[in-house]
Amino acid sequence: MLPTSDLTQTADFYRSFARDQAVGESATYVEWGEGVAADEELLGRLAELEPPRRQPNLLFAAARWHGAPAPGGYRPMRDLVLREWPQVSATMRRRSTQTNEPGRCATLLPVLAEIADGAPLALLEVGVSGGLCLYPDRYAYLYLDEDGHEVAEVGAGSPTFECVVDPVAAAHLPDASPHVRWRGGLDLSPLDVTDPQTLDWLRVLVWPEDVARRARLDEAVAVVGREPRTTVQGDAARDLGPLMARAREEAPDARLVVFHTAVAAYFDQALRAAWPEQVARLCAEHDAVWVSNEGPTVLPGVAASAAAPPPSARHFCLGVDGRARAWTHGHGRSLTWV
Repeated sequence: MLPTSDLTQTADFYRSFARDQAVGESATYVEWGEGVAADEELLGRLAELEPPRRQPNLLFAAARWHGAPAPGGYRPMRDLVLREWPQVSATMRRRSTQTNEPGRCATLLPVLAEIADGAPLALLEVGVSGGLCLYPDRYAYLYLDEDGHEVAEVGAGSPTFECVVDPVAAAHLPDASPHVRWRGGLDLSPLDVTDPQTLDWLRVLVWPEDVARRARLDEAVAVVGREPRTTVQGDAARDLGPLMARAREEAPDARLVVFHTAVAAYFDQALRAAWPEQVARLCAEHDAVWVSNEGPTVLPGVAASAAAPPPSARHFCLGVDGRARAWTHGHGRSLTWV
């Protein structure tokens, strides 16, 4: 078991998750997060895992994977986890929270269209997971104002992602999606979303009450799951440069965009600290643009350039070449320009 101070840190992590991330999004995860934070026995089991494997989303997805009812109360989840801890912990060691949320394309689209400016794009995603965010041109988008009135509709078909925009963001919406000529991604463990078990895992990563989001995930897989892309299993610190060179070689007339969403939080501390300088250097070498969409504390230098604070602790900071452009909902449901 970890020293008391480390157990306290884990408890604080779960409590913060419940109060800052899950509140207003999932009543189940609010109850589960608060429950774990006050549960010394379960905290002790979590202490057997490496720190990156103790995160709430991973525990809760593993519990659901092994049969915990969700939506549901804390006690049934706790009893299942403790009863089947060898199996649950094995899943937590083997799998990751590679939430492949295509709805984030709704908040990426305005900056991608701005970067394209009529030219084709080459999209290279760091932390590509199953690749669903590489196809912003294949989805439809409905942008609404804060009163729910339609502001713009881009693209057609299914899935359609809704996104609430403020008046300034509305002025930056494109008339059409940019053309994507090349798509590629880098991941420590790329996923094949056409594999039924992999897709089932992605489904349990969607929070319990978000039935519509799960349906859109399935729709996105049906549209782009088997579409071509260049996916490399590798490390961002070591392998990004060679993949950027490959993108340049295979799509020389396209504007290269290196992007990532909700990924840098999983970098180790050394890489996260070095990342802005490293990716800026690689982008300069390969004539590329860096787009980031991360929590404000993950890349604080990007968030610090915003002209206004985030609407809530759940919001991400959308940045272009290290400068804040907007605050975004973590699942792509809102866009506030800064």
